[in-house]
Amino acid sequence: MEAIHQTIERTFREESGRVLAALISTLNDFDLAEDAFQDALITALETWPRDGRPQNPAAWITTTARNRAIDRIRRRKNLAQKQPQLAQLTQLPAEPDEIDMESIPDERLKLIFTCCHPALALEAQVALTLRTLGGLETAEIANAFLVPVPTMAQRLVRAKRKIQQAGIPYRVPPTELLPERLNAVLATLYLIFNEGYNASSGDALIRQELSSEAIRLTRILNELLANDPNLEEDAEALGLLALMLLHDARRPARIAHSGEMILLEDQDRCLWDQEQIAVGTAVLERALQMGQAGPYQIQAAIAALHDQAATPPDTDWPQIAALYQALQRYTTSPVVVLNWAVAVAMAEGPMRGLALLDELSEAGTLDHYHLFHAARADLLRRAGFHDDAHDAYTIALDLCQNAVEKRFLRRRLAEL
Repeated sequence: MEAIHQTIERTFREESGRVLAALISTLNDFDLAEDAFQDALITALETWPRDGRPQNPAAWITTTARNRAIDRIRRRKNLAQKQPQLAQLTQLPAEPDEIDMESIPDERLKLIFTCCHPALALEAQVALTLRTLGGLETAEIANAFLVPVPTMAQRLVRAKRKIQQAGIPYRVPPTELLPERLNAVLATLYLIFNEGYNASSGDALIRQELSSEAIRLTRILNELLANDPNLEEDAEALGLLALMLLHDARRPARIAHSGEMILLEDQDRCLWDQEQIAVGTAVLERALQMGQAGPYQIQAAIAALHDQAATPPDTDWPQIAALYQALQRYTTSPVVVLNWAVAVAMAEGPMRGLALLDELSEAGTLDHYHLFHAARADLLRRAGFHDDAHDAYTIALDLCQNAVEKRFLRRRLAEL
């Protein structure tokens, strides 16, 4: 029973973005699509243990959710309002085997552009897309934005309501409207990749389905910009693709066979995907040649410096620190300042980094961010202040929501 429940959970986690995109495309109603999707989950929990896992789980979920949406629409009182939705839904295939799931992924890019409408605040655009497409829970999105969960929940409700009330169409906008939405689209793809690359919660450090989908959609976006005669390639879109490829190339070395996390300095670099590093570096060089510097290109350049180092001592930490300092001109994120402080520590020594972290802690913005305390603990450990490091690791452990990272922090505590 437990195994089938884990299968259901994994299937819904992996397929939620594609299925929700298809449902929202048909219903033009975020809440109805999400409710129908949850109904399908309940039905799966009831029937899969008895009947077994269906041959095509994604299609089964889509069909079941579609049928539950029909039931919900029919229960509505306003007959005139429900007829168009019912007409659309009843034209879809009736059986799971008749649904071509390969056609659904492209709906996700449409949904990104729908959510990233300029009528919504930028944070609301990104948050709504993460919730709907990325399959992220509200708590995970709140963590990405460093805001309380209730605050993020309210933003999501307001964003969905505004899309419905304003009648914002579900489609890739006309060519002339793409540029005004591009920044939000890039930010969304970036955060989806980040959650896949380093999951904020759960039992796995890496959610490969999210990382792979973010890379796939970013490729599609760049192809759209390059191939449409009325558009042109964007340096930052290329920079984002390079950033994803250069980070993802290190994935095979990030988790040990035992399931434990391996830090960058301890990774077996022979496991890094050199072909993907070469592709990512070429994409970055193409972006830099356009002479339009931006934050994604800078982050990609940092990733490239890490990838080019044959051994940890070969890492060009002074250059990485300089790039993080340049990145601060484009963003006010305290996480960037944290990364800069760590790079300075690696270049100039842990005491210099600790001084910068002390300055950063005065603002209080990272008090509940476990990686801040983990970074501070590591520098304290390197500097020989083991008691203080123990306290900092303990705080990080209390704040951390990811099981793999928790095990790593416990191991560090045991070593101290």
